[in-house]
Amino acid sequence: MTRPIPSSTTSPTAAPVAATTWQLVCGFLIIYVVWGSTYLAIHWGVETIPPFGMGAVRFLTAGSMLYAWCRFRGAKKPTKSQWKASAVVGAMLLFVGNGAVSWASQRVPSGLTSVIVATVPLWLVLCELWQGKRPDLIKVIGVLIGLAGVALLVMPTGTATATVDPVGAGVLALGSLSWTIGSLYSRTARQAESPALAIAMQMLVGGSLLLTLSLALGEWTPDLHVTLRSAASLLYLIVFGSLIGFSTYMWLLKVASPTAVGTYAYVNPAVAVLLGVLLAGERLPAQAVAAMTVILGGVAMVSIAGGGARRMVTAVWRTRDGTRDGTR
Repeated sequence: MTRPIPSSTTSPTAAPVAATTWQLVCGFLIIYVVWGSTYLAIHWGVETIPPFGMGAVRFLTAGSMLYAWCRFRGAKKPTKSQWKASAVVGAMLLFVGNGAVSWASQRVPSGLTSVIVATVPLWLVLCELWQGKRPDLIKVIGVLIGLAGVALLVMPTGTATATVDPVGAGVLALGSLSWTIGSLYSRTARQAESPALAIAMQMLVGGSLLLTLSLALGEWTPDLHVTLRSAASLLYLIVFGSLIGFSTYMWLLKVASPTAVGTYAYVNPAVAVLLGVLLAGERLPAQAVAAMTVILGGVAMVSIAGGGARRMVTAVWRTRDGTRDGTR
């Protein structure tokens, strides 16, 4: 759950860079599969690595490398106001949002974690309603359906055991809400001109806050034993999830429409569920499968009501002939 916001990092009038079909296919596969796999990597990582400590190491390492690279490439030194803006975004998205995912991954299977995180569009509608905006009726219906799916997901079964741990699901919901609020703020916040530098700063702030919390909770104890699988998962999150995934994402924004690139949000849950079943042996009861279908159905209704489907098709089509979608 470390995904930048397409509409806040690129200009709709910028001319795309030429790219071959195979380059586009590889680029989309990376953000689809790699980012979808990060949920399982987090799940394996927190098996023996403290959740907040793992997030701290991940974002401080990736953020430091990305910040140094941006400055080496000539990015301007950030101002105090830009650091303040990035601090707010980093705190909401990475400290609270991603911290919630890391902590809840100890209690919730990776596939179901990705589905709950996918409720961000539902929270977006609720936030707009709180701001005084009147959403379309179909959006309201979509939100109600999605929330009903979440309720079904945590509802006790016949054995009086919830399909998903209610506490873990609640933490994920709060993390998704924080992610939504931080995303809305990031669209108007005056951050660094370089999108890469801005996200590096967010990583540094979020990682620092996670490290502070980790140390305050005493997560790093002398008897801590990190397994090879957890260590490899952390390395994967740093290299593939943050650096390669992010670099590919930024490149795609230059060669394809932001709306087309944003389709990763719909594909990642499917990839996460599939990998959880195949590689982690996660078993999804029928009630969980039904709940997932209801949740994603509600999210789809909200997206379609906002014109997402039309923009997505238009964006993919225009990408083929080298034009930029200006309808978002």
